[in-house]
Amino acid sequence: MSGIAAFAMMILFSQCAGQTGNQAVTDAPVQGATDLKIAYIDTDTLLAKYNFCIDMNEAMVKKSENVRLTLNQKAKELDKQQREWQNKYQNGAFLSQERAEQEYKRIAKLEQDLQELSNKLQTELMSEQEKNSLLLRDSINSFMKDYNKEKGYSFIISNTNLDNLLYADEQYNITQEVIDGLNARYAAPASK
Repeated sequence: MSGIAAFAMMILFSQCAGQTGNQAVTDAPVQGATDLKIAYIDTDTLLAKYNFCIDMNEAMVKKSENVRLTLNQKAKELDKQQREWQNKYQNGAFLSQERAEQEYKRIAKLEQDLQELSNKLQTELMSEQEKNSLLLRDSINSFMKDYNKEKGYSFIISNTNLDNLLYADEQYNITQEVIDGLNARYAAPASK
Protein backbone atom coordinates (compact mmCIF):
# COMPACT_ATOMS: atom_id res chain seq x y z
CA MET A 1 0.00 0.00 0.00
CA SER A 2 2.81 2.41 0.90
CA GLY A 3 4.52 1.52 -2.38
CA ILE A 4 1.45 2.61 -4.33
CA ALA A 5 1.29 5.88 -2.39
CA ALA A 6 5.01 6.50 -3.04
CA PHE A 7 4.53 5.79 -6.76
CA ALA A 8 1.56 8.21 -6.91
CA MET A 9 3.63 10.90 -5.18
CA MET A 10 6.47 10.44 -7.68
CA ILE A 11 4.07 10.81 -10.62
CA LEU A 12 2.52 13.89 -9.06
CA PHE A 13 5.94 15.38 -8.37
CA SER A 14 7.15 14.73 -11.88
CA GLN A 15 4.06 16.35 -13.35
CA CYS A 16 4.55 19.42 -11.19
CA ALA A 17 8.25 19.56 -12.02
CA GLY A 18 7.51 19.25 -15.72
CA GLN A 19 5.34 22.37 -15.59
CA THR A 20 8.01 24.74 -14.31
CA GLY A 21 8.33 26.22 -17.79
CA ASN A 22 4.72 27.42 -17.50
CA GLN A 23 5.34 28.93 -14.07
CA ALA A 24 6.15 32.37 -15.44
CA VAL A 25 2.78 32.54 -17.15
CA THR A 26 0.78 31.66 -14.03
CA ASP A 27 2.79 33.94 -11.73
CA ALA A 28 2.54 36.92 -14.06
CA PRO A 29 -0.26 39.37 -13.30
CA VAL A 30 -3.42 38.81 -15.25
CA GLN A 31 -3.32 40.93 -18.36
CA GLY A 32 -5.44 44.01 -17.79
CA ALA A 33 -5.48 43.54 -14.02
CA THR A 34 -3.71 46.85 -13.59
CA ASP A 35 -6.61 48.43 -15.46
CA LEU A 36 -9.12 47.33 -12.84
CA LYS A 37 -11.01 50.18 -11.28
CA ILE A 38 -12.78 49.08 -8.11
CA ALA A 39 -15.00 50.90 -5.63
CA TYR A 40 -17.36 49.93 -2.85
CA ILE A 41 -20.60 51.15 -1.35
CA ASP A 42 -21.59 50.85 2.30
CA THR A 43 -25.10 49.46 1.85
CA ASP A 44 -26.29 50.31 5.37
CA THR A 45 -25.37 53.98 4.88
CA LEU A 46 -26.91 54.00 1.42
CA LEU A 47 -30.23 52.64 2.69
CA ALA A 48 -30.24 54.99 5.66
CA LYS A 49 -29.67 58.10 3.52
CA TYR A 50 -31.41 57.34 0.21
CA ASN A 51 -34.61 59.41 0.31
CA PHE A 52 -36.58 56.89 -1.76
CA CYS A 53 -35.78 54.18 0.78
CA ILE A 54 -36.56 56.52 3.68
CA ASP A 55 -39.94 57.46 2.15
CA MET A 56 -40.83 53.81 1.49
CA ASN A 57 -39.88 52.82 5.03
CA GLU A 58 -41.94 55.65 6.52
CA ALA A 59 -44.94 54.64 4.39
CA MET A 60 -44.57 51.01 5.48
CA VAL A 61 -44.31 52.01 9.13
CA LYS A 62 -47.54 54.04 8.78
CA LYS A 63 -49.32 51.16 7.08
CA SER A 64 -48.09 48.68 9.67
CA GLU A 65 -49.25 50.99 12.44
CA ASN A 66 -52.69 51.36 10.80
CA VAL A 67 -52.99 47.59 10.51
CA ARG A 68 -51.97 47.17 14.14
CA LEU A 69 -54.47 49.80 15.31
CA THR A 70 -57.30 48.30 13.24
CA LEU A 71 -56.61 44.79 14.53
CA ASN A 72 -56.24 45.97 18.13
CA GLN A 73 -59.53 47.87 17.97
CA LYS A 74 -61.36 44.85 16.56
CA ALA A 75 -59.69 42.54 19.09
CA LYS A 76 -60.80 44.80 21.98
CA GLU A 77 -64.36 44.80 20.68
CA LEU A 78 -64.30 41.03 20.34
CA ASP A 79 -62.87 40.63 23.83
CA LYS A 80 -65.62 42.89 25.20
CA GLN A 81 -68.31 40.81 23.51
CA GLN A 82 -66.74 37.58 24.78
CA ARG A 83 -66.69 38.89 28.36
CA GLU A 84 -70.30 40.08 28.05
CA TRP A 85 -71.36 36.64 26.80
CA GLN A 86 -69.47 34.96 29.64
CA ASN A 87 -71.14 37.20 32.23
CA LYS A 88 -74.62 36.65 30.76
CA TYR A 89 -74.05 32.90 30.59
CA GLN A 90 -72.80 32.68 34.19
CA ASN A 91 -75.71 34.83 35.44
CA GLY A 92 -78.32 32.91 33.43
CA ALA A 93 -79.30 36.02 31.46
CA PHE A 94 -80.03 34.12 28.25
CA LEU A 95 -83.67 33.13 27.74
CA SER A 96 -82.65 29.68 26.57
CA GLN A 97 -79.63 27.47 26.03
CA GLU A 98 -80.30 27.76 22.29
CA ARG A 99 -80.04 31.56 22.46
CA ALA A 100 -76.73 31.30 24.39
CA GLU A 101 -75.36 28.95 21.73
CA GLN A 102 -76.46 31.29 18.92
CA GLU A 103 -74.70 34.19 20.57
CA TYR A 104 -71.62 32.03 21.19
CA LYS A 105 -71.52 31.01 17.50
CA ARG A 106 -71.89 34.64 16.44
CA ILE A 107 -68.92 35.64 18.60
CA ALA A 108 -66.90 32.66 17.36
CA LYS A 109 -67.59 33.82 13.80
CA LEU A 110 -66.37 37.31 14.72
CA GLU A 111 -63.18 35.76 16.10
CA GLN A 112 -62.68 33.76 12.91
CA ASP A 113 -63.33 36.87 10.79
CA LEU A 114 -60.77 38.80 12.84
CA GLN A 115 -58.15 36.08 12.30
CA GLU A 116 -58.87 36.07 8.56
CA LEU A 117 -58.62 39.87 8.45
CA SER A 118 -55.32 39.72 10.33
CA ASN A 119 -53.93 37.15 7.89
CA LYS A 120 -55.13 39.16 4.90
CA LEU A 121 -53.65 42.44 6.15
CA GLN A 122 -50.33 40.82 7.10
CA THR A 123 -50.13 39.16 3.67
CA GLU A 124 -50.82 42.50 1.99
CA LEU A 125 -48.09 44.16 4.04
CA MET A 126 -45.58 41.44 3.18
CA SER A 127 -46.52 41.66 -0.50
CA GLU A 128 -46.09 45.42 -0.49
CA GLN A 129 -42.75 45.09 1.32
CA GLU A 130 -41.54 42.66 -1.35
CA LYS A 131 -42.75 45.03 -4.10
CA ASN A 132 -40.94 47.93 -2.40
CA SER A 133 -37.75 45.89 -2.11
CA LEU A 134 -37.86 45.17 -5.84
CA LEU A 135 -38.52 48.84 -6.62
CA LEU A 136 -35.60 49.87 -4.42
CA ARG A 137 -33.26 47.33 -5.95
CA ASP A 138 -34.32 48.31 -9.49
CA SER A 139 -33.88 51.99 -8.67
CA ILE A 140 -30.36 51.46 -7.35
CA ASN A 141 -29.38 49.08 -10.17
CA SER A 142 -30.68 51.46 -12.83
CA PHE A 143 -28.79 54.37 -11.29
CA MET A 144 -25.60 52.32 -10.94
CA LYS A 145 -25.65 51.39 -14.65
CA ASP A 146 -25.97 55.04 -15.64
CA TYR A 147 -23.45 56.12 -13.01
CA ASN A 148 -20.89 53.59 -14.17
CA LYS A 149 -21.16 54.63 -17.82
CA GLU A 150 -19.43 57.84 -16.78
CA LYS A 151 -17.14 56.44 -14.06
CA GLY A 152 -16.05 53.21 -15.78
CA TYR A 153 -15.55 50.97 -12.76
CA SER A 154 -14.68 47.32 -13.34
CA PHE A 155 -16.29 46.37 -10.03
CA ILE A 156 -18.50 48.15 -7.55
CA ILE A 157 -18.79 46.05 -4.43
CA SER A 158 -21.66 46.25 -1.98
CA ASN A 159 -20.67 46.03 1.65
CA THR A 160 -22.96 45.67 4.63
CA ASN A 161 -21.40 46.34 8.01
CA LEU A 162 -18.08 44.81 6.89
CA ASP A 163 -19.77 41.45 6.20
CA ASN A 164 -18.12 40.86 2.84
CA LEU A 165 -15.34 43.38 2.76
CA LEU A 166 -12.76 42.85 5.46
CA TYR A 167 -10.68 45.87 4.53
CA ALA A 168 -10.89 48.65 1.99
CA ASP A 169 -9.13 51.95 1.77
CA GLU A 170 -11.63 54.75 2.31
CA GLN A 171 -10.59 56.35 -0.98
CA TYR A 172 -12.52 53.59 -2.78
CA ASN A 173 -15.73 54.29 -0.86
CA ILE A 174 -18.18 55.94 -3.27
CA THR A 175 -21.19 55.67 -0.97
CA GLN A 176 -21.83 59.39 -0.48
CA GLU A 177 -21.37 60.14 -4.17
CA VAL A 178 -23.93 57.44 -5.04
CA ILE A 179 -26.36 58.66 -2.34
CA ASP A 180 -26.09 62.21 -3.68
CA GLY A 181 -26.74 60.99 -7.23
CA LEU A 182 -29.67 58.78 -6.21
CA ASN A 183 -31.27 61.55 -4.16
CA ALA A 184 -30.80 64.08 -6.97
CA ARG A 185 -32.51 61.66 -9.34
CA TYR A 186 -35.36 60.82 -6.95
CA ALA A 187 -38.45 62.98 -7.01
CA ALA A 188 -40.19 62.80 -3.64
CA PRO A 189 -43.95 62.22 -3.63
CA ALA A 190 -46.02 65.42 -3.72
CA SER A 191 -47.89 64.43 -0.56
CA LYS A 192 -44.78 64.85 1.59
